[in-house]
Formats: sequence, C-alpha cells, structure tokens
Amino acid sequence: MTLTVTDLTIARGGIPVLQGVNLVLRPGAALVLRGSNGIGKTTLLRTLAGLQPPVCGTIRGADETIAYAGHFDGIKPTLTVSENLTFWASVFGANGIQPALDAFDLQQLAMRPAGSLSAGQKRRLALSRLLVTGRPIWVLDEPTVSLDVAAVSMFAAAVRAHLAGGGSALIATHIDLGLSAEVLDLGRFRAKTRPVADFDGDFL
Repeated sequence: MTLTVTDLTIARGGIPVLQGVNLVLRPGAALVLRGSNGIGKTTLLRTLAGLQPPVCGTIRGADETIAYAGHFDGIKPTLTVSENLTFWASVFGANGIQPALDAFDLQQLAMRPAGSLSAGQKRRLALSRLLVTGRPIWVLDEPTVSLDVAAVSMFAAAVRAHLAGGGSALIATHIDLGLSAEVLDLGRFRAKTRPVADFDGDFL
C-alpha cells in the first residue's frame, strides 16, 4: 500500500505550522522526517494517523493501513507484558505474540506487570505492539526515546524486517538508525507567519 500526501496543510492550536506538504511512501521504503523542534513533525504524524484533521490537502492510502507509535507508551500497567500484547493482538486479529516478544527481547519479562518495567523496557513493549497490528505502514514519532544502544539496534532490526516484508515506515527522529531511507526536511514546508493583526482570526 502506497501512502500519498498532496498539498497538505496542518495546524496546531488553530495556527498553521506546515503547508504544501507532499510526500510518497511506497512499500518496502522508509522515510525519515527531520526538522527543528516545534516545526510540526508530531502534528504531521498525528494527522496522517487520523488523530486530527488536516486544514486542507489530501491523504491517500492511510485508511486501516497505519500503525502509529507516538510519545506515550500507552500500555496497561496492571497487565503483564504478555497480556498487553495479547490484548492488542486480539484488537488487530493477529495470530500470536511470540514474534513481538522475540524481536524486542521481552521473553524474560513476559509475566511481569507492565507497570513494574523500566522506562526503556516499557518503550520496547510499546514498540513491540507494531508487530501484532499486521498493518503495513508504520508511523513513528521519536521511537527511540528511553532506549539504550542495544534496544535501538533491536528496533532498527525490526524496521528492516518490516521493510523486507513489503511494509513501509515514516519516522520522525534525530538519530541515525542505520536504515536505507530517504530524508525529508520539513523546513521547506514551514507555514508563513500570519500578520499580528490577524491573530484573533486563528480563534474564530
């Protein structure tokens, strides 16, 4: 499935942050988003994932194809690692959780309550859910936060395997993951600042 974004404008707090965004993400490919803090990387990814509407423009190929991993781990602390993954596997109709446990070295933690995990372990659990969604397009916002060097390697290996299987990945990150990926600098799409006289119009 190809994700195509055409002439997209997105806003944060009613104020446009990016405009005229165009990108194409094809099966087997990875695209890394770069840009200064606050430029709109998170807002763009949330828009593509369907969590907020765009101001204008079109998004094609996103319906029921995107698995999104944002800043929050979104795990259930009272459930074990295994129970968390089993829950998400049932939501997405996956057959099993063992590949996800193996990919992120969670086998020894499978029976631990998720709330007792370290920050890095929780992040590994959150990312492992990508493998049980069965969705071809991974949209990832700073996925390596809290991960140590070994865990970053696990994540990169999981992405490479996903790409090799015909999936794709759109990743906002400031670090080099060692992936063969195109880089898109969002600075070229920064929205023009509106005159101060028009400030009140942002809230109408």
